[in-house]
Amino acid sequence: MPIPVISEIWTRLNHPYTTDNTLASQTFADIQTAYRGPERHYHNLQHITQLLTLQNAYAGRLTAPDIVQYAIFFHDIVYDVQQRDNEQQSAVAAVEYLRQTTFPTEKTDAVAAFIIATQTHVNTGSNPDLDYFLDFDLQILGTSPEAYQAYTQQIRQEYSVYPDLVYNPGRKKVLQHFLEMPAIYRTRDFQQQYETQARQNIQTELNNL
Repeated sequence: MPIPVISEIWTRLNHPYTTDNTLASQTFADIQTAYRGPERHYHNLQHITQLLTLQNAYAGRLTAPDIVQYAIFFHDIVYDVQQRDNEQQSAVAAVEYLRQTTFPTEKTDAVAAFIIATQTHVNTGSNPDLDYFLDFDLQILGTSPEAYQAYTQQIRQEYSVYPDLVYNPGRKKVLQHFLEMPAIYRTRDFQQQYETQARQNIQTELNNL
């Protein structure tokens, strides 16, 4: 999905909610700048592309695809491995933009909640759309061993500021958390397609750390 396609998705998404083309265009430019940061090896435009592709594939299962799409565009706009409030700051960025449009307030609040939920991958409100959004975000865990290994290398690059002595225990904690969950994926679709492979991939990474 090249940038012109992502741009077209952004344009269509915004069309019902703003006539301020300058605002929409500048925000899209800001989004591109953020995801193209030199420190981004996984959480980049390719990640956004993959989530948009999944959103399109499962659009028929979603009640409010526009909420999911805005959450995709903004969910990692702030990403600093040395900070712990990336999700909250990304949510703030989304809200700041959406408040300048006619996007409904309750939907804006939902976008913020979706983004913040990527910190824990817990859906406290049992929103089915959020289940899919969280599964889109974790789909990489259940891909082929080769794709998963490439992902782990990209994540390690993003955390290159930390030595193995610091990184490995933290990474192990995250991976163990996933394995201890009753199910990594929240939707039946993703559980059936990705759950088994995700657990195998995670266990292999744990064994190698």
